[in-house]
Amino acid sequence: MKLKFILVCAVMAGIMFSCGEDKKGENTDTTDVEKTKEFSFNVEQFADIKILRYQIPGWENLTLKEQKLVYYLTQAGLAGRDIMWDQNYRHNLKIRHALENVYANYGGDKTSNDWKAFETYLKRVWFSNGIHHHYSNDKIKPEFSSDYLQSLLADTNTTLEGEAFDVIFNDKDSKKVNQAKDVDNVLLSAVNFYGPDVTNADVESFYKNKVSPNSERPLSYGLNSQLVKEDGVLKERVYKSGGLYGAAIDEIVKWLELAQGVAENKAQGDAIGLLIEYYKTGDLQTWDDYNVAWTAATAGNVDYINSFIEVYNDPLGYRGSYENIVQINDFDMSKKMAVLSDNAQWFEDNSPLMDEHKKDSVVGVTYKVVTVAGEAGDASPSTPIGVNLPNANWIRKEVGSKSVSLGNIIHAYNNAGSTGRLKEFVHDEEEYELEKAYGQLADKLHTALHEVIGHASGQLNKGVGETKETLKNYASTLEEGRADLVGLYYLYNPKLQELGLVEDWKAVGKAAYDGYIRNGLMTQLIRLNLGDDVEEAHMRNRQWVSAWVFEKGLEDNVIEKVTRDGKTYFNINDYEKLHELFGQLLRETQRIKSEGDFEAVEALVEGYGVKVDQDIHAEVLERNKQFTSAPYSGFVNPVLVAEKNDDGDITSIKVTQPDTFEGQMLEYSKTYGFLPEEN
Repeated sequence: MKLKFILVCAVMAGIMFSCGEDKKGENTDTTDVEKTKEFSFNVEQFADIKILRYQIPGWENLTLKEQKLVYYLTQAGLAGRDIMWDQNYRHNLKIRHALENVYANYGGDKTSNDWKAFETYLKRVWFSNGIHHHYSNDKIKPEFSSDYLQSLLADTNTTLEGEAFDVIFNDKDSKKVNQAKDVDNVLLSAVNFYGPDVTNADVESFYKNKVSPNSERPLSYGLNSQLVKEDGVLKERVYKSGGLYGAAIDEIVKWLELAQGVAENKAQGDAIGLLIEYYKTGDLQTWDDYNVAWTAATAGNVDYINSFIEVYNDPLGYRGSYENIVQINDFDMSKKMAVLSDNAQWFEDNSPLMDEHKKDSVVGVTYKVVTVAGEAGDASPSTPIGVNLPNANWIRKEVGSKSVSLGNIIHAYNNAGSTGRLKEFVHDEEEYELEKAYGQLADKLHTALHEVIGHASGQLNKGVGETKETLKNYASTLEEGRADLVGLYYLYNPKLQELGLVEDWKAVGKAAYDGYIRNGLMTQLIRLNLGDDVEEAHMRNRQWVSAWVFEKGLEDNVIEKVTRDGKTYFNINDYEKLHELFGQLLRETQRIKSEGDFEAVEALVEGYGVKVDQDIHAEVLERNKQFTSAPYSGFVNPVLVAEKNDDGDITSIKVTQPDTFEGQMLEYSKTYGFLPEEN
């Protein structure tokens, strides 16, 4: 699981927890700014998106061998970039190629409003890895006409026709992931995990007949395949060498083999070897073997996340999106925060869960603060701020898990400039000062507790199936809300001060509670159009958590809805009782997960997490108009340039920074475009 999302990949300061002809392979659109005194985190802003840069502090402290490992792993990740585009929507690659050709070759008027709208549309498509918004899942609407696009295509001898052209402007495939109640979620989702005529019932019946060799260690059926109908018969198209996405996977394997050759230790090398075998065979038992080996390989300075992993983009939670994150250990910060994983058993023992839902032994939990060196696929340009893997419940229970906080990403968010929104939405000066003094620390601790303790806590009752089977389309939002609640419960606890993580646990806890409620009930609504339901899983979980405790605390006025000068605020009057309510809800969410109670999770999410108070929403949107900063942020990646001698051996690797977002996107398309337009 990843904290994109709580906490959202686009952390909003004060609100959320935050063409040129370049030769192929050359990175002329870069500047060696890592060594400059003043680093500019901001690249540009368009539509609802702000593009940032991040640094790689400590790069010079790595050995050349370690730098090669990072370089090879980064190249492996980028080699699979187009997979994510095709997974997101079946026409994405064809549309992107056409739009990029227009962008690179159009010689007409580039000062017109239509051309500017075309540029913005292309940048939005780049940012979302496709034509659907990266967060809302709605299809991105172009602010130019189909006639104008036809003229651009004609002027540049570009071909884009039929359904791939029409879908840009019509209402077809309007939602990438449709999580609405009482509809066929698979049939109505545009995501390219399923054939166009596959239904919810097809998916459920197909996997109902899949039996794992070991029922105690269920395989992740569906994770690395597309489910289609051929002559009316359901069939999986497996992602593997020689299979679906094979051309890109072969490139990934090429770079992974180079990475294995410079592995820091045997455990790390063996894990990479299993990942290579998995890519070659598509065998899900090998995937589990790899995850066990990867989880246990904790030594060394370098680590990575690579493959088909998170299932948020599948309306039924089976299929994994391709992603890659390459990371370097921040030993100083990791040492400071290791106290959480060292005390994981204490947190489990002292949680408000029912005894039968607690783990007797929490094993193999590791937590590190890391420096990101490169990202691709589902992690880029929109990136998480924390990740906890692997996702299989049985591996978490028997072997453990790895949790990381992306330290330099968080640092970049925090240093990219204030939006000013905080002052507008806090209830009073006390809340404002608490956020200023303790907000960043509270956010970091919530990220850590969510990933390290939250996702590692609790267990399923014996005989209960995986949550994707029992809780279906509500599985992701339930799990993220449950992990959020673990963090919230312990953020207001003297144990954090006892462990040396804070100096004033009550102040930190209050800042965390203020920020969570403020966001869950109000400020995250700036991400929605007026009248929309909440559909994104993490956004839903923040609302149902906040709305549930607000309702349950009404009798005691725990959280007060305040109207002042025509503006709405939510003020916490009793932090102790709110802490108790978070504990009660945590107990219930774990019960739902442990018992596989579909009716209860449906009532919880639909009752509290989907519908929006339209009066408050309209007010929030109106109050937000005064702010020019975009609500979403993402990143260009640093560019690692390998310098070689006459024999072709790498002698050094230099870190450079891209000057522009479009420059990096065009370079990526030329260098890492390994897939055909139709797969």
